Amino acid sequence: MGLVKRSTFLSVITSFVVAASFAWAQPAHAADPVVVLKTSMGEIDIQLDPEHAPISTANFLAYVKDGFYNGTIFHRIIPGFVVQGGGFTADMTQKQTKPPIKNEASNGLHNLRGTISMARTNDPNSATSQFFLNLVNNSDKLDPEAAPGGYAVFGKITKGLDVLDKMATVPTTTVGMFQDVPAQPVTLISATVK
Repeated sequence: MGLVKRSTFLSVITSFVVAASFAWAQPAHAADPVVVLKTSMGEIDIQLDPEHAPISTANFLAYVKDGFYNGTIFHRIIPGFVVQGGGFTADMTQKQTKPPIKNEASNGLHNLRGTISMARTNDPNSATSQFFLNLVNNSDKLDPEAAPGGYAVFGKITKGLDVLDKMATVPTTTVGMFQDVPAQPVTLISATVK
């Protein structure tokens, strides 16, 4: 009788361990939205983080769903720093945006390599449609502890870091008052929710 109880106990424990192992093997936030940026240099998948950055995530998704980003360019590329886009057409015309959103830079996420953050002016609460992708770890420059107000991270690249790195090799120039503009446009062909 003691043997049966022991084998039943071991069977239950084994089932629990197998089930727990399967659960732990799943992505941490599999339900978080993923946006695919189809660019002229390849595709980049970005997993958004609505738990830590609900305002920035909802804002970005609204622009994606409206087709706002389709046909825009990455207008600012600074090797060893960031690739910025989301606001200009190929002729450097700035697109009309929705009202600015509240800065969520103090959400616990950091400007690390491969993260996406909201671009803004000197006013911390001025972000609209523009975003940037961190080419390197920029926490020491862009997190709230380093920059007044900080820059809100709201997701990370899960596929396409090689595409981001390729963008960083594009020669840049000055166009009017804009510096670090790619000499040949790097286009954001489309942005869609996966």
